[in-house]
Amino acid sequence: MNQPSQKRPKKLLDQVRDAIRRKHYSIRTEEAYVRWIRRYILYHGKRHPKDMGIPEIEAFLTHLAVDRKVAASTQNQALNAILFLYREVLKQDLEGRINAIRAKRPKRLPTVLSREEVRRVLDAMSGTPQLIAKLLYGSGLRLMEAVRLRVKDLDFAQHQVVVRDGKGMKDRVTVLPDSLIAPLQEHLQRVKLIHERDLAKGYGSVYLPYALERKYPNADREWIWQYVFPATALSKDPRTGVVRRHHVSESSVQKAVKKAAKLAGINKRVTCHTFRHSFATHLLENGYDIRTVQELLGHKDVRTTMVYTHILNRGAMAVRSPLDSNHGDQIAL
Repeated sequence: MNQPSQKRPKKLLDQVRDAIRRKHYSIRTEEAYVRWIRRYILYHGKRHPKDMGIPEIEAFLTHLAVDRKVAASTQNQALNAILFLYREVLKQDLEGRINAIRAKRPKRLPTVLSREEVRRVLDAMSGTPQLIAKLLYGSGLRLMEAVRLRVKDLDFAQHQVVVRDGKGMKDRVTVLPDSLIAPLQEHLQRVKLIHERDLAKGYGSVYLPYALERKYPNADREWIWQYVFPATALSKDPRTGVVRRHHVSESSVQKAVKKAAKLAGINKRVTCHTFRHSFATHLLENGYDIRTVQELLGHKDVRTTMVYTHILNRGAMAVRSPLDSNHGDQIAL
């Protein structure tokens, strides 16, 4: 009599993916964690993680800092991935502290554009990338927060943007510039036509966060849940295989900003995040208090926001060069 075949256990990395999806982590986090766990295993000659522990974790993290010279944030991501593996997948406690050589976090001031430089960069852009860049500067959004905006997140009546699940999984409210209301409303009229065409062809669904898709079975096709900045083409969801219209690619915006900065003749390293830095600095220059700016940016700790006080052009603590205070005096050299 044939023995019934036993179901083979899932591979370790598939178990990691399952655990990440149960926690509702983003696809980006899933890809990053799987990549770091694979590198950790390969570094130790494909030994199973259950047979390893703190010494092996320390060795791998030290290798990243000393040999690979990764940034502190990169090393922290690797550590978080490995801790997730042991806690959430292997259910294995790690006894003691992890004392790896840590990558040094450089103390750099953020790049900030003047108001004139912001105008020149924005004027060198057009279409959807320009509209997104104006939101980054006008509302202080991170790039991923902007491209993930849903129709319902724009409150035209209250002149505000609701940022859902921002960094640290926190919601916040920030300002919606008056000058963007009409352009955004015109943009949404065009987006709605795209959505209606998708529906007519049997598509029109959008990815919904967490368990909302199960709780509200038809919500994924409702207009209010659609992305404000949808992709130009339909694509297959890598997790479910469902054909949907995702949001616009962040890389397309990054390339557009880089190209515009070059066209505008800006001799600084300009990225999408530079607009957020400029938003914060210009608000402080306008006299808004640090706590207000902290809330608009969604910073957990006001010390993170305080970095912008060090790059103000003028302010209560601004220093005037002695050279500028000696206009008519002759200076001995």
